Amino acid sequence: MPSFQEFGSEDTAMKNAIIIHPGSLYIRIGRASDINPVTLLHAVATKRYTGGASHVDSLLPQVVLKNKDDLKEIEESRLQVSRFLQSQNQSSGRRRYVTPPQQIAAFNRRVSGQVLNASGGEWYQTDDTVVIGDEILNLDPQSDYNVHFPIRRGELNLHKGIGGSLMSVLENLTTIWSYIIRFHLGIDAKDFKDFKCVLVIPDVFNRSHARELMNLLLRSMKFGSCFLLQDHVAATFGAGLSYACVVDVGHEKTSISCVEDGISLPNTRVKMGYGGADITQTFHWLLQKCAFPYSECDPTKLRLDAYLMQKLKHDFCHVHLDVCGCYEKTFVIRQPKKSVQRYTIQVGDECIIAVLSVFHPELLGITGPKSVTTQTRTQSHFEDPLDAEYLRETSRRGTKESLEGMTGETLPDSGSLTTQITGEDDLAVETIAEGCSQQTTSTSEFLNAENNHPVGLDVAIVRCIERYGNEEQRRKFYSSILVIGGGIKFPGITEFLENKLSKLISPPHQTEMVEVIMSSKEIDSENTAWKGAAIMATLESAQELWIQAQEWEKYGVKLLREKSVFIW
Repeated sequence: MPSFQEFGSEDTAMKNAIIIHPGSLYIRIGRASDINPVTLLHAVATKRYTGGASHVDSLLPQVVLKNKDDLKEIEESRLQVSRFLQSQNQSSGRRRYVTPPQQIAAFNRRVSGQVLNASGGEWYQTDDTVVIGDEILNLDPQSDYNVHFPIRRGELNLHKGIGGSLMSVLENLTTIWSYIIRFHLGIDAKDFKDFKCVLVIPDVFNRSHARELMNLLLRSMKFGSCFLLQDHVAATFGAGLSYACVVDVGHEKTSISCVEDGISLPNTRVKMGYGGADITQTFHWLLQKCAFPYSECDPTKLRLDAYLMQKLKHDFCHVHLDVCGCYEKTFVIRQPKKSVQRYTIQVGDECIIAVLSVFHPELLGITGPKSVTTQTRTQSHFEDPLDAEYLRETSRRGTKESLEGMTGETLPDSGSLTTQITGEDDLAVETIAEGCSQQTTSTSEFLNAENNHPVGLDVAIVRCIERYGNEEQRRKFYSSILVIGGGIKFPGITEFLENKLSKLISPPHQTEMVEVIMSSKEIDSENTAWKGAAIMATLESAQELWIQAQEWEKYGVKLLREKSVFIW
């Protein structure tokens, strides 16, 4: 039986470990002992000097329609989804019926706001030079504050404007994280040295950015120790799964990979540049086609309008095919220096079409072209001369010399050797390459050949799983598809995704094995990765992962290759 002292030491370890999971919209920070993390808007507003340059990041991506051809393509995609819905049956077996948008628009044009209160209050007033978190929503858009979201599309938000340099972004991260830890967790900056920190990073990560984040935690914020953990690996810990195909649909990006025994398999990783924010803008566009009565709504420029559209999306949208026709919905607009008004409008299949845009990414073209990113090799770093790139080159050279010895012939230089010796028949060399470097997964199979848009979410999941192992190994991933993030947390999405995947998978006997898990162990899908990192931080087997501040000063980035739970 464990002693009371052992229980006490474990409790102390949980309280001394801080888990940080940064996202494009929200930041989640808390002690490992906390049930749920502190969740705040991941943004900072700084006072602008008189005559200084202005920069304001928006909550939602910009609407980009360059020409009529773009709008035509989006409209054709909308009609395609609408026809698909018309062809579906309800659970009773009856054919679904769809109310034309023109009929709904005729009703909405007659709608006017009902005044509930003469005033919605005042804008947030402050003399602070820095404003952090949710209070930014209530800052007057005309105020002299620059607003920065340090992370965009799952990466550091580097740009050419003011505050867009790497140093500025890291400084903003330090400001936000230190503020939350101090005022929400009650830990002063001078005491950070007594705490450990786990930072959850994206599954498809940038090595140079990961190195800078380690510097931020151990040198700038001065934590006693820390380690990095990929979000998909953390999610499997949070869900209590030993293997899963993890699908993370966040605010601005969607990432997929297969995780087995705590390792994210490099060849299955992909990140696509669309998420819940793009769905929100698409939903607003669909509502406008139905004469949305709040015509002044501008979610791109006005933060409270963006927040309103996010709320309407979560309240209205679903994937229940039994719900059809038109139905009435009510919402209230509260904004400073304006009257509080209530609107009752009609909506139809727009609430389903917006969600289904992740399966038809052409609809998401309303916010511009979407990128597809896979894990790639990056340049070596001078602090780590024996990194994966070095091992890859030396293993290639060693293989070449061995083959020359066997054949007596001179083989081509190592620059062209990869295609010669990493074929399907040379499994040993292929295994070495995959184990020692971050392999480049071709992005072409995740792009639609006809229009160069990313493939739909269901197709991307299948293609990620099909890249791994044999049929038996792939079968187990189909039976454990873990969906995390808040991007598609809509009623009915689990059953709909299972049905879509079942139709894509072959051979037919695999269709019975598809299982999509949304909220495992009653944990909110948005907190699954954070919770998994909290669990891992307290495991006895994870004690070797911690990188001490003194070690980092002495050995630097080499420690990430030696101690990371992922292939560096």
